[in-house]
Amino acid sequence: MTDKLITANHLGDGLVVFLTAKGGWSYKLAEARVIPEAELEAALAVAKSQHEAGIVVDPYEIETTVVEGIPVPVRLRERIRAAGGPTVTYGEAEIAERAATLKHAG
Repeated sequence: MTDKLITANHLGDGLVVFLTAKGGWSYKLAEARVIPEAELEAALAVAKSQHEAGIVVDPYEIETTVVEGIPVPVRLRERIRAAGGPTVTYGEAEIAERAATLKHAG
């Protein structure tokens, strides 16, 4: 079976986040909790409670593999989201703003 991650969008800024082992959220894919199938239901319950609390929007599971200790989403769509997508170029102001947001996120 394939391991899973839980992803969502942060309510405050709309950026992609991943559920961490401590039950929080990170903008960094490398900090995502890799969830075995047996623990998925409980992890989704935590994520959905944070959706209800207004922290994230629409958490859901994605399939992942682990390469050199780093989770890598299986589907192209999720790899694009994890890389900070989209695949089209924004203007310079938007790129700088996004980079600053990600830098301050840790």
